[in-house]
Amino acid sequence: MIRELHEKIINGKITSVQLTEKYFQTIEKKDKDIIAYLTLIKEGALSQAQRVDEKVKKGEKIGLLAGIPGAIKDVICMKGVKTTAASKILDNYIAPYNATVITKLNKQEAVILGKTNLDEFAMGSSTENSFYGATKNPYDLERVPGGSSGGSAAAVASDEAVWSLGSDTGGSIRQPASFCGVVGLKPTYGRVSRYGLLAMASSFDQIGPITKTVEDSAIILSAIAGSNTMDATSSPDFSKQYENYLTGGVKGLKIGVVKEYFEGLNPEVRKKIEKVIEDYKKMGAEIQEIELPYAKYSLATYYIIQPCETSSNLARFDGIKYGLRMDDKEKTQLENISNLPKTLLETYLDTRQYGLGQEVKRRIMLGTYALSSGYYDAYYLRAQKVRTLIKKDFEKAFQKVDLILTPTTPTPAFKLGEKSHDPLEMYLADIFTITANIAGLPAISVPAGKIKVEDKKMPIGFQLMGKWFDEENLLKVAHAWETRKNN
Repeated sequence: MIRELHEKIINGKITSVQLTEKYFQTIEKKDKDIIAYLTLIKEGALSQAQRVDEKVKKGEKIGLLAGIPGAIKDVICMKGVKTTAASKILDNYIAPYNATVITKLNKQEAVILGKTNLDEFAMGSSTENSFYGATKNPYDLERVPGGSSGGSAAAVASDEAVWSLGSDTGGSIRQPASFCGVVGLKPTYGRVSRYGLLAMASSFDQIGPITKTVEDSAIILSAIAGSNTMDATSSPDFSKQYENYLTGGVKGLKIGVVKEYFEGLNPEVRKKIEKVIEDYKKMGAEIQEIELPYAKYSLATYYIIQPCETSSNLARFDGIKYGLRMDDKEKTQLENISNLPKTLLETYLDTRQYGLGQEVKRRIMLGTYALSSGYYDAYYLRAQKVRTLIKKDFEKAFQKVDLILTPTTPTPAFKLGEKSHDPLEMYLADIFTITANIAGLPAISVPAGKIKVEDKKMPIGFQLMGKWFDEENLLKVAHAWETRKNN
């Protein structure tokens, strides 16, 4: 889609301004129901589009992303624009600097339409935890779009953006991509700099694209990948153009499947994934059954380490340095806030009590408990040891196979409010995606078709996980199936 729009812009069939205005019109028409966006940047987007059109008029060369409208998850800093993380505590926060990915997108002259909705501080699997209201699934407004990058996925699925950026800590790009019938790519940990991403769990977080096609994800990855001196975990990318690797078939490649991943799966989802496996066989890939013995501990491992890192990272939101601060005027209007603060600690407690949502508080408390004296070794240290074992499982598996294929989610999108009463049931929505974050692997969710759910047809996806820093092969294999399907 990006390539086709690029050709239209350079050939004069459409201007970037016209394209951008068209997307704003779609947003105006649809977003009151979907709630994909939190902030629109109309003036800045149209100014950028106009600059691209002027270059085209002068006959200057432009890149593939120049003038193409996209959206940014509102947990990524953009200078001069509100960056709320969908939390009350950052409702008035204007980012004073650009994240690395924004700087890179600006260099590519991409048009940014606005900031998208998410679960508060990216904690959730449904985008119901947003302070600003839940995003709806474009295929069924009574169902969730997934999370935490639900706004980014819904924006692309509903044609409110050509592309979007999300962040993936335990599946937060791939799971909503599956629920919304779009492509979601989580790059290898460190492939894309996290500088400017509001940290939730620093050893898991990774920024990546959500798009309509695999090629579009490759184009976005080419634009945003690379190191930053401000981010010690980022790795060099050597200016790879990932869209140029989408050639050739899959003949001779070995794709691993884990038998246990198909137990307890929604029967219709299972049929779709088995069909994908058969397609790859017909295309010449060799399917091998593999074992990941420690993968069954991944959910428990993740939900110990991630809250621990969350507890540490979110300590900065205290009402002193930036964001919400419960002052005397506000406090007198709230019945659930105690007496006016007398100490610094009371200021912290009052601000966080009012400014943070239920799920965020839950994870902070879990993490603080696991890190506390007497429990650190029993929980956090043991979880880190299991994390190493899970990574070793993948190292052994990739000695036998080139990629691993799994479902992205165990079910299609569930109804709004269906899992809100039970956090553990909600956490299970990420059961297939979490392992890639634990091991730092690149992984992609690709639409596998639709299944009938009550009176609607809802999309589901399949997931491919690749070797570390082998996005080229991962994208090539995903693209090979996608283009075969479309033919």
